[in-house]
Amino acid sequence: MTYLNQPWFNRKIINTIAMATGAVHSETLTAIKRASKQPQKIPVTPVDVDGVKYLVPTRGESQWVQNVRNDPNVTLTTKSGTTKYLAHETPVENRQPIIDAYTLKAGKIVKGYFSKLPDPADHPVFILTPQLSLRSK
Repeated sequence: MTYLNQPWFNRKIINTIAMATGAVHSETLTAIKRASKQPQKIPVTPVDVDGVKYLVPTRGESQWVQNVRNDPNVTLTTKSGTTKYLAHETPVENRQPIIDAYTLKAGKIVKGYFSKLPDPADHPVFILTPQLSLRSK
């Protein structure tokens, strides 16, 4: 399992700011933790490719990735509301165009992570299928 550890400052401070402000195109992903069954909230930058929404982990096999694999029912929250999705992992051979679109959207902030983990197999990409509306403010 390949994973780039996130520094404490990023995890506790930067992530909190990103979720509160929507900085760097971020939305708040809520997934259910495997062990505690409690919600895990983290900032993510979804990317649209050909009208389909995807999640790409910059650091590889993170906890949220493992949580989404365990329970693919997730939500994304923005200032305009919350949408419920079903997440399915895309095959490795289909990931590169999605990763390219993601790195273009996310910019230089993520380039270092992808230079350390250049193999698409290190980045489990999830396609998001919208579920029944859960829109709320």
